[in-house]
Amino acid sequence: MLRSFSLAGLLLALTTAASAAPELLNASFDVARPFYKAYNAAFAAEWKRRTGIEPKLNVSHGGSAKQARSVIDGLEADVVTMNSPLDIDAIAARGLIAQDWPSRFPHAASPSWSAILFVVRKGNPKGIRDWADLVKPGVSLVIPNPKTSGNGRYSYLAAWQYARTRPGGSDDSARAFVKALFAQVPVLDTGGRGASSTFAQRGAGDVLLTFESEIALLREEFPAAGFEVVVPSLTVRADNPVAVVDAVAARHGSEALARAYLDYHYSPQGQALFAEHGVRPADAAVLKAHAARFPTLTAFTIEQGFGSWAQAQSQHFADGAVFDQIIARR
Repeated sequence: MLRSFSLAGLLLALTTAASAAPELLNASFDVARPFYKAYNAAFAAEWKRRTGIEPKLNVSHGGSAKQARSVIDGLEADVVTMNSPLDIDAIAARGLIAQDWPSRFPHAASPSWSAILFVVRKGNPKGIRDWADLVKPGVSLVIPNPKTSGNGRYSYLAAWQYARTRPGGSDDSARAFVKALFAQVPVLDTGGRGASSTFAQRGAGDVLLTFESEIALLREEFPAAGFEVVVPSLTVRADNPVAVVDAVAARHGSEALARAYLDYHYSPQGQALFAEHGVRPADAAVLKAHAARFPTLTAFTIEQGFGSWAQAQSQHFADGAVFDQIIARR
């Protein structure tokens, strides 16, 4: 059972609030912009209703890995809301977030999740049905850079796992498949939002690989484009973890506000907002209530496919690892 929004947390925050409006910065991933626009409005209204004080809530968006680097390099974010535990672990390794951050909130501190799906143009002219179709001659792909984007990392790992689990598959065949896949990607945008713009606004590419939540936004922004969704035979579960940046929140005196802000993700209102924005809520009951919004998926977790995010990072995305080798030889 998920926790509801804590009145005790609000009252604690109220007792520590100064006369000026409390302020918070959330460093978040690229494609979460529309969700946090709605979420911040809802949380601010709830905070003001309970405390009489309206908080100032700011959000910085970018590729998830790039955002983690910004926080490490000095971005004064009180909280981070990412699309990969790897990015929060990177910040924790620098001492800015407690190492036990996954245990501080339910569901390993991931209040929601998404998955990588394919977006194709109206009528699906290239006949895309599954991963194997993406490497056919003449198919151009749009995927953000796995070095700077969680979206890109998930796409890469989903492709690898698909190839490895095919009959007769192996790490060698997976490497060959992923190499062929990225040979079809002319430009690597730094984040998921940039990749979406490349596909939708610039008209580049036949297929966009992106989060399910981003697809809902694309169809809303470009209703006349007739974008279609292809659900591949296998995809990856992309958890969206959250954490308080302890060192920054302590310096700002914003710990209570930061904690309440993240707690609200688990409230019925927060969980419903995820579903309304095409993001799968962690609460099974809320997800079931919104089941019509979400197709059935066969999805693996990073732990199932690669052991852990640390192992995936070391083998595939560290400097000089497999992804760098593949790109260097394109």
